Amino acid sequence: MFIDGRGVAAQGGATFDVLDPATGETIDSVPDASRADVDAAIRSAETAFQAWKATPVAERARLQKAAARLMRENAEQLGRLLTRELGRPLAGAITEIQRSAELLEVYAEEGLRLYAEMPLTGVAGEKIIITREPVGVVIAITPFNYPVTLLCFKLGAALMAGCTVVAKPAEDTPLSTLRLAELFKMAGYPDGCFNVVTGRGADVGMQMVEHPVPRKVAFTGGTRAGKAIAAAAAGTMKRVTLELGGQCPAIVCADADIGAAAAAIARHAFANSGQFCYRVNRVYVEQAAYARFLDALTDKVLQLDVGNGLTSTCELGPLVNEKIYRNSERQIADARSRGARLLTGGARLTGGLYDKGWFLPPTVIADADPASLVMTEETFGPVLGVAPFDDRKEALRLANATVYGLAAFVFSRNPATGLTLAERLEAGSVWVNDIQRSSQRAPFGGVKQSGIGREKGRYGVEDYLEYKTIYLTYDAELR
Repeated sequence: MFIDGRGVAAQGGATFDVLDPATGETIDSVPDASRADVDAAIRSAETAFQAWKATPVAERARLQKAAARLMRENAEQLGRLLTRELGRPLAGAITEIQRSAELLEVYAEEGLRLYAEMPLTGVAGEKIIITREPVGVVIAITPFNYPVTLLCFKLGAALMAGCTVVAKPAEDTPLSTLRLAELFKMAGYPDGCFNVVTGRGADVGMQMVEHPVPRKVAFTGGTRAGKAIAAAAAGTMKRVTLELGGQCPAIVCADADIGAAAAAIARHAFANSGQFCYRVNRVYVEQAAYARFLDALTDKVLQLDVGNGLTSTCELGPLVNEKIYRNSERQIADARSRGARLLTGGARLTGGLYDKGWFLPPTVIADADPASLVMTEETFGPVLGVAPFDDRKEALRLANATVYGLAAFVFSRNPATGLTLAERLEAGSVWVNDIQRSSQRAPFGGVKQSGIGREKGRYGVEDYLEYKTIYLTYDAELR
């Protein structure tokens, strides 16, 4: 682990292995934390907070930019480590490191632009100062799919706000987070500002959430786990930022550029082997364009290669573990039992390197029943459901008929149609006519059961600050 500025073992000596999902080989082992380890990390962050919150914002920004620079300089090394523990193709892993460094720099700049306020009351001898102060020690719990990016969403904002952080990475992908902590140490961060606790299962995370010292929990992961964390955090009135599940719809109108829509959806739905929450999970296509869209989508998807991301230039690597694979397998079987057609993929790849990992080719399911699992549950794998519609109001109803509300996508050449659908879709972010990366300066987060709070840009930094109002009375007479 990384506690108080140095690497440490678990106090009880327990460890667990980290596996390469492409080969099944053990890469390394990491400490399996106990309650005593959790307490040690949090106490370290608590001590560091007293000095860190008083550190000038300009100095915080300088250190954050230094950490970003080190991330770029070590992007290939860190990317290779990430590929080994996650399976994502190397180019994508390196991009994750570079994009995360960029986000740290954005947070640094946004932190420098935070201001206090003083209302102009016009009352002599009285002033009202509305300022903001760091929340305190922050617990950051992150999933396996984008372990560096999703940590930096929280870490960069919290540190710029003047908070200290104790991070718990997913058990599948702890190595990249531990290496990141070393780079932050090299950048010059004081000991205790950024601690990392590793452990298996939910127990370690809940011990962190229930600890009396931290004042905020920032979590990215499944909705069920997020609800449990929110309930536990309420016991000590901790603030929470929760970026939870998604079951994101795309609506493709008949007047859309079908080729562009198919290319964007194929690229986005199967990136990182479909293992992220705001991917396109289900597509509703207007009947007049349905056949053309399926042909165009199938053509794009069949061009995607699956392989070992460390040794080939493939687009898709393996799924991270058997549990994630089985969920995709279950959704495919359910769709087929309801009469859907498989246009691509549908079965685990075998033979050669494929026998060593959980490799599933990109799978397109046409004529998907609206009630099928692929159209109602988060997939987190390379499986995409597609269904036709006749009426755009019905497409909107189907798109919104979910407990989730993270992202949505619309394709129409008519700006009025695209904007009207975007405004009526119940989602935190909506893309119209293309799917770009989410902006580092724009707020990211969900509505409904997709979460609470926003990350990125100034919105992310502000989520780690508490308002304080100071009423000042003074003698306004000149003498």
